[in-house]
Amino acid sequence: MYYVYFLESVNHDFFYIGQTKDIKKRLDEHNSGLSQSTKHYKPFKLISYIAVNTRKQAEDLEKYFKGGSGFAFARKRIFFINKYKSLSSIVFEAQ
Repeated sequence: MYYVYFLESVNHDFFYIGQTKDIKKRLDEHNSGLSQSTKHYKPFKLISYIAVNTRKQAEDLEKYFKGGSGFAFARKRIFFINKYKSLSSIVFEAQ
């Protein structure tokens, strides 16, 4: 299984979307500061994830959540950010 995961920084207004084969290991990497994109915003909590069968499916789904209607869906339905709460940053990184 592969996963598209959604993280939220515990101490900052910062959100992250990525994909991996091992969610626990990847979350530990984010919280240990091993990811350049997120090391300044640790620690993180896992908000949600979606499991798929192949890496290609995970890559395609991650790409979907990075743009257009997928981004709007993630913002409203996964991160629960509405028009009254500004979103300072969401970072996307393929893993």
